[in-house]
Amino acid sequence: QLQASGGGLVQSGGSLRLSCAASGSIFSMLAMDWYRQAPGKQRELVALITRGGGTKYAESVKGRFTISRDNAKNTVYLQMNSLKPEDTAVYYCHTELMGIDYWGQGTQVTVSS
Repeated sequence: QLQASGGGLVQSGGSLRLSCAASGSIFSMLAMDWYRQAPGKQRELVALITRGGGTKYAESVKGRFTISRDNAKNTVYLQMNSLKPEDTAVYYCHTELMGIDYWGQGTQVTVSS
């Protein structure tokens, strides 16, 4: 089970940190992702972190967003800086285990201009 939190309303240029807490004892073995879905658009991959700590980002967020994980807390984070109105979306954490996708419930991020 994945529980996302940390969304909210922020002005353009502001920052937010999203958190996703995972249940279970195998968190450290899983790659974790953040996706987002804006109204009328497809869900898109924002950032991922491997179990070894390697990271990858969508071009649109490179240099502004940072994904990290704390295996002791079974939590993955998404630090979002220099937010833009086009970052407005519902953000979902995600992982995959043995071919099954697991999604958090989504947290709304709204960036006002």
